[in-house]
Amino acid sequence: MKFVDEAFIDIAAGDGGNGCVSFRHEKYKEFGGPNGGDGGRGGHVFAVADSNLNTLVDFRYSRRHEAKRGEHGMGSDMFGAAGDDIVLKMPVGTIITDAETGEVLYELLKDGEVIAIAKGGDGGFGNMRFKSAINRAPRQKTPGWPGEKKSLKLELKVLADVGLLGMPNAGKSTLISAVSNARPRIADYPFTTLHPNLGVVRVGPEQSFVVADLPGLIEGASEGAGLGHLFLRHLQRTRLLLHVVDMAPFDDSVDPVAQAKALVAELKKYDAALHEKPRWLVLNKLDMVPDDERAARVKDFVKRLRFKGPVFEISALTREGCEHLIKAVYQQVKAQQVAEHETVVVDPRFVPLPPEGN
Repeated sequence: MKFVDEAFIDIAAGDGGNGCVSFRHEKYKEFGGPNGGDGGRGGHVFAVADSNLNTLVDFRYSRRHEAKRGEHGMGSDMFGAAGDDIVLKMPVGTIITDAETGEVLYELLKDGEVIAIAKGGDGGFGNMRFKSAINRAPRQKTPGWPGEKKSLKLELKVLADVGLLGMPNAGKSTLISAVSNARPRIADYPFTTLHPNLGVVRVGPEQSFVVADLPGLIEGASEGAGLGHLFLRHLQRTRLLLHVVDMAPFDDSVDPVAQAKALVAELKKYDAALHEKPRWLVLNKLDMVPDDERAARVKDFVKRLRFKGPVFEISALTREGCEHLIKAVYQQVKAQQVAEHETVVVDPRFVPLPPEGN
């Protein structure tokens, strides 16, 4: 399936039905009062977060979504029926923005979350609403109110705990396939992922986290070079970044340290907050480095990069070091989750009283 993380749609809630002017006509009843009913409300437009979806491709080919209008009121005190609502299923992590102003309207962050994104118009009043002691035969009615109409931009930011960051062919796809249930395309020649892949890493019973493999970055990505800049948004909701480095590049003239520095520079240009996220260094493809050279090469790399955070030495192909890596990642993610949901209980006896007169 084609991965689509951005789409533009037009939505229109239903208009309300018009009110009715009618009077009671019944045999042998000399005075028939007003009995025109109200119109029905127009249908609403709802957005629902669905964890079974992972792309906005459905909205790429279906841009116009209209709810039904309400029925008009009728005589004999009959009100019009409400118009049918429509429900648009969207992936969890979808941001709904006003396409004209750029204002963020809603975010779907939980599976099953329901949001009304366009309200249907109210129905108009029939003449029975205007009956009074001094107005026995009202002939007034009101039309239905129009439903809301909006042009929206849908943007998907995947909800992953961990994001894999690296140059093309650094081994990110091999790593995510080795530690999770994701099965991205992998080739034995220089090749880059074309769309994000999500995988669930199972560490133990009831212990898991979600990892995202994104297209590799190249120098100039923040200005639009390559594919990586299109998907950097998916890293903004992650709790931890794993910077995967190819320690055995195909071309001997390629300097992994220079590549790593260029990637970090592109990350900072794109989003300073993203650059400040916790980032660990994962040195990959060490199975292709001779054992007697491995320690010296790793030490030299870390020293030249001047990296101060955690460093992991792995081989995604042979899975060497992967077990230690995913356990450490899980502990980090779990600690951040606990910190985010931690609530401070304040003893009411020690809550300061408001100033007098307020």
